[in-house]
Amino acid sequence: MNKTKYIFVTGGVMSSLGKGLAAASIGALLESRGLRVTLQKLDPYINIDPGTMNPYQHGEVYVTDDGAETDLDLGHYQRFTHANLTQKNNFTTGKVYDSVITKEREGKYLGQTVQVIPHITDEIKSRILDVADDNDVVIVEIGGTVGDIESLPFLEAVRQMRADLGRGNTLFVHLTYVPYVAPAGELKTKPTQHSVKELLQIGIQPDVILCRTDRFLSREIKEKIALFCNVKIEAVITAKDVETIYEVPIIFHQEGLDEIIIESLNMWTKRPDISQWKAIVDKFTNVQSDVTIGVVGKYVSLKDAYKSLHEALAHGGIANDSKVIIKYVDSEDIESNGVETLLGDVHGILVPGGFGKRGFEGKIKAIGFARERKVPFFGICLGMQMAVVEFARNVCGLQGAHSSEFGSDIPHPVVDLMEGQKTIRDKGGTMRLGAYTCLLKKGTLAHSAYKSDEISERHRHRYEVNNRYHETFEKHGLVLSGISPDGKLVEMIEIKNHPWFVGCQFHPEFKSTPLNPHPLFRDFIKVVMEYKSSLSV
Repeated sequence: MNKTKYIFVTGGVMSSLGKGLAAASIGALLESRGLRVTLQKLDPYINIDPGTMNPYQHGEVYVTDDGAETDLDLGHYQRFTHANLTQKNNFTTGKVYDSVITKEREGKYLGQTVQVIPHITDEIKSRILDVADDNDVVIVEIGGTVGDIESLPFLEAVRQMRADLGRGNTLFVHLTYVPYVAPAGELKTKPTQHSVKELLQIGIQPDVILCRTDRFLSREIKEKIALFCNVKIEAVITAKDVETIYEVPIIFHQEGLDEIIIESLNMWTKRPDISQWKAIVDKFTNVQSDVTIGVVGKYVSLKDAYKSLHEALAHGGIANDSKVIIKYVDSEDIESNGVETLLGDVHGILVPGGFGKRGFEGKIKAIGFARERKVPFFGICLGMQMAVVEFARNVCGLQGAHSSEFGSDIPHPVVDLMEGQKTIRDKGGTMRLGAYTCLLKKGTLAHSAYKSDEISERHRHRYEVNNRYHETFEKHGLVLSGISPDGKLVEMIEIKNHPWFVGCQFHPEFKSTPLNPHPLFRDFIKVVMEYKSSLSV
């Protein structure tokens, strides 16, 4: 008998209903019962991974310790559970087909006609089974919506897994939409009925239906959905809109979701303890203070482009009993409207990572504003590189200082392509990716935050601070507070005589959780609060 149980999460009606949050919240509830869980995302697009995709199309690229560029839903999994996520926890149609075609060329299928069934579906099933390890439950989220042609091989594969593993070892959870039609004054179940019908045509009968809606469902509505969709009334769960995403596990628990999952999968567990999630929600809803952070980027019209960053700032607020209000500012708008107009009312400024020169000068102006006005500043990846460029130009007097990412004829390339990147031609999966060690200088803000001489953080970049300029920077007051163990890469920078001006080459937001806020975000928000208080004195 297979020890590991499998939960498959599908979605219908439309995208962005919150399958990733639903899957993560299920994981949180099962962990609260003492179970070991892992989560996996199956993406139906043909890219090998999202690394080369525009954030406007896909949202942020989440990076794991082992250097996988993955879907942003893995960030949700990491924030809600203790699962150790690796490149095995996210795969795409492109990765599946690439593997099958490679095997065909190697002669693994000699004499066979390679087809979607069974070869593609077998490859999908083997990748799902591969993450079982010693986990009690594997939660598999299937991207896209039921009815999409791209998702069909994934759905067929998990349909087969029920036949392979048995009903007691598999559970299908379907997330759908129950809209409230204001003119009619009622909730409508028809979209849910049609969505389940699509799933049934593929051969999958959902065991649990999560109904995304703006209010709790009445028993009458639940009975109607249960009747038409052939599920128990207890298995019709309200997935209600919430003020904070960390309330989702609490709502699911109140609706009895974890109980029906345990019952359906024939599992014995300890009593659930969701007190930590209640404490987090309480902190979110009952805070007395707030601060405003100006996030200056180029993808600000799509908040999912900075999803982990958004949450990490919120975690910093949790650590300091404060609400963090994020003011997203397009760096191009700063170029045209002026920095004072757009950032004069914020209490802290953060410039995140990104690629390309669009909006570059706006970021430089924002950083200069933070440095000169002593506004707390945090630069991440490209944000740190821009801070170095601004410092080189306006403090060191290096006219024309820039990053070689944006041109070859630069008099002072203070940010340059990493040596190991200069011979690389392929774009996908070739950056400096994953966890690397950093040594911190004692007596710095970085060392004070981490309280450690050595840390490990996740990277995603090709460019670095040019070593030729280290001496010049330090002479003018730039502190190289974090260095790679071989001394060749600047990982963190600070400025003396400033409340908090910190840049890091890595992405600390990927390791922040509501239960364990990242030390850099914690200290950043702490200083931002102090700065706000000083303004009213």
